Amino acid sequence: MGLLTGKTALITGAARGIGKAIALRFAEEGANIAFTDLVIDENGKATEAEIAAKGVKAKGYASNAADFAQTAEVVNRVKEDFGSIDILVNNAGITKDGLMMRMTEAQWDAVIAVNLKSAFNFIHACTPIMMRQKSGSIINMSSVVGVHGNAGQCNYSASKAGLIALAKSIGQEIGSRGIRANAIAPGFIETAMTQALPDNIRKEWIQKIPLRRAGQVEDIANVAVFLASDLSSYVTGQVIQVDGGMNM
Repeated sequence: MGLLTGKTALITGAARGIGKAIALRFAEEGANIAFTDLVIDENGKATEAEIAAKGVKAKGYASNAADFAQTAEVVNRVKEDFGSIDILVNNAGITKDGLMMRMTEAQWDAVIAVNLKSAFNFIHACTPIMMRQKSGSIINMSSVVGVHGNAGQCNYSASKAGLIALAKSIGQEIGSRGIRANAIAPGFIETAMTQALPDNIRKEWIQKIPLRRAGQVEDIANVAVFLASDLSSYVTGQVIQVDGGMNM
């Protein structure tokens, strides 16, 4: 019996990267997995098959997480296909970096819509299901820049700070119904985006980290398992920084 056996997790933006790692780790703990991405292409189908190979039910859904109506429709389909939604991981996210003075309105709006509004959309659609079940765990994927800010990422930082405040507010609103809401704030994690950075920049970042290494997607996934499972049954409204001590 895994820590999540019998539960259904819905993870947004999970065809690749951190979202995929969380999906696979949840599946190892026995959770059935529904995941979304903007399109479910060959990569998405491969992710679906990889998750199903863990011996659980898995299905990918094409959805624009920033679209309120599409989100409601997808959540209804997931409920019909899986019977319940016990865990929601709001992981969908994009970056459109730039200094404030040069940032366009379109860059700001796109990041806020995909990173923050999408979480509102999915929480709004999933909480009635969780309230009827009288249980549920909501996990918002924030970032250390949502806690500490970062020059050149005012839109991204604002969206990630919003995810923390959203988790804290939701935790207060529906904690009495057995639903918990928390946030994870990853630091410098090995992903396709960070691997594309020049070696000197990567070395500079790693020198700032007390553990002297970049994080792995599995480091994030392990914390997500804790927050999704009954191991954290008395934990809500918290933000856990998974950053190797970079921002103590």
